[in-house]
Amino acid sequence: MSARPPVLVDIKFNPEGVARILKTAFADRGSINLADPANRGRDLGEMEYALLWKPDADLFQRAPNLKVIFSGGAGVDHIIGMDGLPEIPIVRFVDRSLTTRMSEWVVMQCLMHLRGQYAHDIHQRRRKWGKSIAPEAAEVTVGVMGLGILGQDAVAKLKMMGFNVIGWSRTRKEIDGVETFDAGELDGFLARTDILVGLLPLTPETTGFYDSGLFKKLRRDGALGRPVFINAGRGKSQVEADIVSAVRDGTLGGASLDVFEVEPLASDSPLWELENVFITPHDAAVSEENALFRHVEAQIARFERGEPLQFVVDRAVGY
Repeated sequence: MSARPPVLVDIKFNPEGVARILKTAFADRGSINLADPANRGRDLGEMEYALLWKPDADLFQRAPNLKVIFSGGAGVDHIIGMDGLPEIPIVRFVDRSLTTRMSEWVVMQCLMHLRGQYAHDIHQRRRKWGKSIAPEAAEVTVGVMGLGILGQDAVAKLKMMGFNVIGWSRTRKEIDGVETFDAGELDGFLARTDILVGLLPLTPETTGFYDSGLFKKLRRDGALGRPVFINAGRGKSQVEADIVSAVRDGTLGGASLDVFEVEPLASDSPLWELENVFITPHDAAVSEENALFRHVEAQIARFERGEPLQFVVDRAVGY
């Protein structure tokens, strides 16, 4: 048995897949999976590294000697607000596969709204030959909010599809060939945007951010006629009642939502039946467990060689 303490794992998704892959992950030290009932009362005092997604509330009391926390996903809002969170590095999950999957979803949703896919689906079910003439992507401006690794990849892929793309982030990012805006230029950014793509992390500033006031500032005279809202960032950043009323009264021409204030989305939510609204069950970019464990292994190896960790969260801003 290695003298190195095992990695503590408390992940609240895909328990079967996690348990299977953990059999071969962290070969040099092993792991303790808190989803295994055998580990319920185990002493965690020697644990140095924890891989977490929505961990148990008492985790930091049980494991008081951690050196690094690894998030099981790109977001860290599920950890940041926890009681007893120690002052140690928190590392986000950044992976090519996760980034690519997110961009696939964003591009797909933008194209479905561009080409009127919702109407085509209805016509198909009614066996109706209902032709429509859609604008070209170049006539439509997609405004991407959140220009981290996911946002910048989505911008690049949308540009490749021919969309006019602009970007917004709290502090300005420089991206070749893309006009970018910062916090003080929000209204100007929104006024230019036909399709708004939300990829913002959840922070106190972004909670309830996408609301009726914001939707009213989107461009109304563009090639799509009415603006569209797409969100794959965080559900608590959107006010769902405002999305419903904005679609119903024509402030928004449609929406695509992968995240929700409460998940799973309640079966009686009016969002399910709204016209030109696409719903996906928070699977736009699912963390792939093999890649996740390889990422943690690589970061632990860096840390133990005395090299700086990558993708460390800035607690002051929350991402």
